[in-house]
Amino acid sequence: MESGLPSNWTIKVSSKHNREYYYNTSTEESQWEPPMGTDLSKLKVYLHNIEKNHFKPLVKDGKVRASHLLVKHSNVRRPKSWKSPDGITTSREEAITKIKDFRKQIVSGETSFEELAEIESDCSSHAQKGDLGFFGKGQMQPSFEHAAFSLHVGELSDPVESDSGIHLILRTA
Repeated sequence: MESGLPSNWTIKVSSKHNREYYYNTSTEESQWEPPMGTDLSKLKVYLHNIEKNHFKPLVKDGKVRASHLLVKHSNVRRPKSWKSPDGITTSREEAITKIKDFRKQIVSGETSFEELAEIESDCSSHAQKGDLGFFGKGQMQPSFEHAAFSLHVGELSDPVESDSGIHLILRTA
């Protein structure tokens, strides 16, 4: 679900005023009005869908919830997984290619994120269809954290690289 906001902008809710505001994750500036460059028709649909589906596109109590699909390669900090207990031999380039292919399959509707995460992810979270639960800042590797906190609820990341491998991240709350 696309918000129509320019890159690096997200929606938060003011606890004091109980209304949404717009926050730039790069510059840390905030404002009440949608930022310049916002597609207002997409923003209106996005806000309507959030209200209708009770999504919470916000950081609640400093935490977000996300799922991920991880493809490890031979240069990660722990090159083993439940799928390859004897060691992973996949190259970094092959891992990136796999993740890009998985993303295409999900976006096209060929399969769901949950189905792929359950059978393809090298993370033990595959048993929960990739669900990592709620987490706050400082609990995940920096590149993963930045990507997860930058996504809107329901949004799927591009490939994200960390010391663990290559991820696709789906923000769920």
